[in-house]
Amino acid sequence: MCAAAAVTAVLLGLALPAASDQLRKSGYAVGPETCGSGDFAFPRVQIDMKAGFCAGLVGSEEDHLKFPRSIIQVPGRELFVVADMGGWGHTDGRLLLLDPHAASGHRFKELLTGVEYPFGLVIGPDKKLYASTAETIFRFDPLADDPRSTVETIIRHMPGRRITLPDGTKLEEAAHPLKQFVFDKNGRLFVNVGAHSDDCIAPAPITKPCVPAEGASAMAALWLFTPPSGGVFLALKPGDPDPAHTIYARGLRNSLALALHPNFPDAGYAFLQGENGRDLPDIFKPNEEINAIEQGRHYGWPYCYDLSTPSPEFKLVLQSGVYKSLCTASALYKQPFSLLPPHGAPLAMLYYHGARFPELEGKLLIGLHGYRPTGSRVLIYDVDDHGFPKPAPPPVRYHVSCAADPTHNFQTDAGDVAAAPFDELIAGWHRVNGARPQGAPVGMTVAEDGAIWLVEDKNQTIIRIDRAAGDPPSPLPCDVRSQVLIDQLAAFVAKDPQNKLRLTTLRKNLVEKHCVGCHSDFGLNAGQSDADKDATVLRFMLSQDGWIYPGDPASGRLRTRLRGIGAEKLMPPGGESLPKTEPGYAALLTTADLLVAKMVPGTPMRIKLGLPQRKFFSKANKECGEIPAAKVVVVTQRNAVDKPGFSRFFRPADPYLNGECSDDDGYYIRQDFLVPVQ
Repeated sequence: MCAAAAVTAVLLGLALPAASDQLRKSGYAVGPETCGSGDFAFPRVQIDMKAGFCAGLVGSEEDHLKFPRSIIQVPGRELFVVADMGGWGHTDGRLLLLDPHAASGHRFKELLTGVEYPFGLVIGPDKKLYASTAETIFRFDPLADDPRSTVETIIRHMPGRRITLPDGTKLEEAAHPLKQFVFDKNGRLFVNVGAHSDDCIAPAPITKPCVPAEGASAMAALWLFTPPSGGVFLALKPGDPDPAHTIYARGLRNSLALALHPNFPDAGYAFLQGENGRDLPDIFKPNEEINAIEQGRHYGWPYCYDLSTPSPEFKLVLQSGVYKSLCTASALYKQPFSLLPPHGAPLAMLYYHGARFPELEGKLLIGLHGYRPTGSRVLIYDVDDHGFPKPAPPPVRYHVSCAADPTHNFQTDAGDVAAAPFDELIAGWHRVNGARPQGAPVGMTVAEDGAIWLVEDKNQTIIRIDRAAGDPPSPLPCDVRSQVLIDQLAAFVAKDPQNKLRLTTLRKNLVEKHCVGCHSDFGLNAGQSDADKDATVLRFMLSQDGWIYPGDPASGRLRTRLRGIGAEKLMPPGGESLPKTEPGYAALLTTADLLVAKMVPGTPMRIKLGLPQRKFFSKANKECGEIPAAKVVVVTQRNAVDKPGFSRFFRPADPYLNGECSDDDGYYIRQDFLVPVQ
């Protein structure tokens, strides 16, 4: 920029780039500081980690990652294969080759496309790379000139996305179609076949066991495939029969976290599973589980949760028959080895073996993907010589991010219980405006150099964990929508007759009809008045991470989830057909957009086109962030009385905030940066 133009820009208050300016990648603020060294030095991201560790950002949405789920190193090469599901669009999945030595923006190459729900990635006993789809396990050569020509399918026709239940009911989208798998040292293959639903609850009274979880092809189970002599599965040709399997263990809702001790199946060595429990609305119920898997045992789903709590819906099933007293007095049932934080959603589990972190050698690492305050972290467990975590008597505590009480005891309905205590490799990964998004670790692997690689799907990132010198940075503060702000927004809706009607319409025809019971009850309780129900549903939605940004429906996850946009899974499940089969459903989606757009009194105005971003400030002239051109904001004072030449507007979508300003201070932008919405 020439000198005259620079002076003009300063006089107009335009944002000039500076060498010290931080960039934003997938919501992470990155500056000049790096994690790692040499070719493996990547921009350091602000994740609260154990002393001696740091996180480097290898890949982000700028690399066109869409919904990455797992990662594995190509043996003997400094290359990695990444499974990117692409979203829940059925055949949007891809397998990518990651070259970390390449320049940023050029690190990923497509190997296979049109893959349905790729998830598992494993190096097999033959040192070849194995991957999964919703229904198959296959191997291929990622370094071949034409990787697709090397694909050899070894398992197929497992229950996947579209299934037919034993009673003839057809499901277009089973609840847990993803296939994680592991090989033991003898080449045997264990595959997760997840439950078809959250809890298998049918209309009361329930008098029969959960039929899809029974029989020789049970779901909610681990299937065992045994290879032929030689220990390697044969490639299936068209017309070949599917390999035989046995049900190794039952009652496992979804086994995406699996870890075998290297000596398994020798007697006494660990085969561990991280269980994603059923979805109860209570933040502290039920606990997730670490299960010690044994052949022929039942692990409780859907009849038991926590250690031995019977699911009340299955009371009659537990009074007689094969599952009589299953949770409390049956040799068939095996209790969890230890509890995990409730709703943590364990999606990755491995034993660490590597030279980079001697203090982790042999320990068990578990990644918690869950969005609730108990998730978004990576745990470290001490284990015994056979690979089992070491339980301790109660009370054993775990962390709860941004809660009034930041720790909580492991508890069941009977009170405090024993559990395996753990350290945290990643402790704080809650959202902090302008610094980082909430983290959601999925895949995890240990590279040949001992570094730990993480796939984090919510923000489309690949992260490498390396050694860090010196004291760790101070943990970042919690930064969530305050109760005061929620009260203010609820009051805005209550005073607007049209928005009150929109809220009631959404509560009756969307929330109560399609959403309650999926992942939460939205805080609704029996006996509430209609007005109380409306207020409860609104406050629940306003308190969720990133669901609603008033005045800007396009930025919120409420819209992307309801419409299945991008990598977001459609909400409610199976909602693809609702716009066609339910009159008025499409109008409900528009009603949701209008509720958000009209929530705050004011004038919608658009950020003027020109520079890519426009800075905004607090009343005290503190820089608060930058808003992209063409974004819409709700202006509450066109001519701000306390800041001449500026307009005051309502809090923008959180990704544009830098964490230095408060809602009490207000947000201001130069008047000439705003134009009316056409």
